[in-house]
Amino acid sequence: MPLQSTLSGRHSVKAENTQYDGRSFEELRHECLKNGVLFEDPDFPAADSSLYYSQSVPVHIEWKRPKELCNNPKFIVGSADRTDICQGQLGDCWLLAAIASLTLKKDAMARVIPHDQDFDHRYAGIFHFQFWQHNKWLDVVVDDRLPSVRNQLIMLHSASNNEFWSALLEKAYAKMYGSYEALKGGTTMEAMEDFTGGVGETYETKKAPGNLFSIMKKALDRGSMMGCSIDITSSAESEAKTASGLVKGHAYSITGLEEVHFRGQKVQLIRIRNPWGQVEWNGPWSDKSREWNYIDSAEKNRILQNAAEDGEFWMEFEDFKRNYDKVEICNMTPDSLTDDTKRHWEVSLFEGNWIRGSTAGGCRNYIDTFWTNPQFKLLLEDADDDDDVCSVVIALMQKNRRKLRKEGLDLETIGFAVYEAPEDEDQAGKDFFRYHASKARSRTYINMREVAERFTLPPGKYLLVPTTFQPHHEADFLIRIFSEKKASALEMGSNVDADLPDPPMPTQPEEETDEEKGLRRLFDQLSGEDKAISVRELQQMLNGVLSRRKEIKFDGLSLSTCHSIINLMDVDNTGKLEFQEFKVFWEKMKKWIMLFLSFDTDRSGKMSSYELRSALKAAGMHLNNKLLQLVGLRFADDSYDIDFDDYLTCIVRLENMFRAFQALDKFKRGRVKMNIMQVKPHLCIT
Repeated sequence: MPLQSTLSGRHSVKAENTQYDGRSFEELRHECLKNGVLFEDPDFPAADSSLYYSQSVPVHIEWKRPKELCNNPKFIVGSADRTDICQGQLGDCWLLAAIASLTLKKDAMARVIPHDQDFDHRYAGIFHFQFWQHNKWLDVVVDDRLPSVRNQLIMLHSASNNEFWSALLEKAYAKMYGSYEALKGGTTMEAMEDFTGGVGETYETKKAPGNLFSIMKKALDRGSMMGCSIDITSSAESEAKTASGLVKGHAYSITGLEEVHFRGQKVQLIRIRNPWGQVEWNGPWSDKSREWNYIDSAEKNRILQNAAEDGEFWMEFEDFKRNYDKVEICNMTPDSLTDDTKRHWEVSLFEGNWIRGSTAGGCRNYIDTFWTNPQFKLLLEDADDDDDVCSVVIALMQKNRRKLRKEGLDLETIGFAVYEAPEDEDQAGKDFFRYHASKARSRTYINMREVAERFTLPPGKYLLVPTTFQPHHEADFLIRIFSEKKASALEMGSNVDADLPDPPMPTQPEEETDEEKGLRRLFDQLSGEDKAISVRELQQMLNGVLSRRKEIKFDGLSLSTCHSIINLMDVDNTGKLEFQEFKVFWEKMKKWIMLFLSFDTDRSGKMSSYELRSALKAAGMHLNNKLLQLVGLRFADDSYDIDFDDYLTCIVRLENMFRAFQALDKFKRGRVKMNIMQVKPHLCIT
């Protein structure tokens, strides 16, 4: 079931401790003060492994505490602001741009940077910061040993050489993702969301709505964090400076929007900050441009506020749209930015995963497997106020990919589609998607941490299908669904049940068919005086019978499969099968053979593991995604196929499991009296 909540009361949610031993910042600091030692973090040591995972450190790095770098270190000098952030040797300008925006939101900053720490009171070489990740707030502790060369910090630092909050914040963020190198490359939106738990939106300036300035102004007024960037066409253009003073492939933060009167006309202006702390726009409305001489002096002083070469500059909004390509907005709450009324959104949250062979179906291009992706039903009952449609923001986030970089894994290409939901379907099948078009979808599949889109949909039932672009690609994901009015949401394919008919009574000897008479003759040859066959005799008999059926291609049933068959059919607990028991099993076997052949469409002797859900459903068994994933991992080969022997083992063990559970359920409800030993113990699929 999803977690449904509203985006309020963030500060009341206690952050989880992340230290390996489970101890909190307060406990660790108290212990250090008691023992008179400075904290040394065993989870993120002062070592090369905390810096890089793919290369050696090019220079001699010394990890030094602030008190070794200056005489009077301070956590924060005055107040933390956007001028305290200067980029170091790491390519994480995206993070710096987000930190600059964070400094403008004092409430949010107080959460990320708790005020219960400094160098003057109860100093023990330990600091902590709080970040949002996957719908949880995490409390990340670090020691204050910082990488330096010749007594100079080489990573993020403040313009003041005795101020260290920004350097320690970057270290905590690097720890959360495994190393400093893990922070190379990213989007401002990613860090903005980690600082707020908010939801992001992206606009392309060349394709933006006509009221983009109004959207951004309202966003800034409501406390949203914003960034912008200029696209590059090749790696050679990365961080290349243009003639106008702007830098390509570089993350900037947006810190202000104003309208001024200029020569009898209103002009829209935007203030942008380069996290480098230098290199500014040199065009119209730059710090010393002549345009400022033509506006009211009081307005000029209010807007410029002692402008200097500090990396922050103004430019006309039309120039901004011409020069920049992308705007990223992280709403502290997902308010409707195109309406003057601030709305409160409801949130549904799901966590799931794409697993090869069962739920990693890929996009709609791969129709044979697309339907096996996780599916979520969304019920939009009430239209928005003063409207007949429902506003909804869908955000699909892939989890932990930055942390997994050191293992050779990077961001998957992800997206989603929304369909009108069929009635009373637990999991829509292939034919549904073959004949129905989507009603909404992500604009593109892209290798970003999160894909988020805003839609307006008529009230109704919808089916949301999140996917990777290609099938068989594994990843964990988080879905957040924001709706203006409360909406119910449910993960499909979550039912586990079975509709197993009671086995037919075996025919009397005088009523046996020719097939049954032939089976009896073979059975009598193998069985001993007790007229029953053991597991090895069952293996010999089934392999002999099935080998004559040319449509079944297999190397023979394993002893393990035959053990499972006896466990299912041995109702008198002798460890062997009598012929009457075998006849009942054979009727089941014929049905299972027909099912296997119907899904072995290429007559290869194997069926796709993605089709297993349909085959089991036809056999009366319904598994949820978690169980299907386990079954796929256990029985599918490297090509995501299942041969006949494994298929039979799987279906026999599942029927064993369901019949045992049904017996237990009847026993618990007092509907039958039974010996608990009648419940078969071999329920483990794996």
